[in-house]
Amino acid sequence: MKFAIVESGGKQFRAVEGATIDVDRLPREVGDSFDFERVLLMADGDAVSVGTPTVGGVTVSATVVDHLKGPKVLSFKYRPKKRIRVRGGNRAHFTRLMIDFIGASGEKKEKPKSESKPKAEKPAPAKQEAKPTSSSKKASTAKKSEKK
Repeated sequence: MKFAIVESGGKQFRAVEGATIDVDRLPREVGDSFDFERVLLMADGDAVSVGTPTVGGVTVSATVVDHLKGPKVLSFKYRPKKRIRVRGGNRAHFTRLMIDFIGASGEKKEKPKSESKPKAEKPAPAKQEAKPTSSSKKASTAKKSEKK
């Protein structure tokens, strides 16, 4: 399994191709792609490259999928016997990234082949059978009674 440890916003994240990670809000538009500047570790199967402090020649490319907010974190402060109470809250802003490519800078970025499926033909509309009339119902019940 190919993965890398990247740094963004002073925090470290484990990046796997095709997976998403949530990092602190980045000043990028949805759909923009970029490369991480600091790759701290890269592992490809049994081969592991540990950087001192970064791994040279390794690229991790990502695409911005969405901007979102985290859960609300509440804080409460009070002073006993003083009628002083302060309640506050905060929601952290995140950017969701899709990891597109992990590898050497010179390698080609392989995009998954989109299999073109043949268009499904719409079946011809089925002919609707005529509903039996009341006279035919009587005839069918008469036939059933004759068989008994």
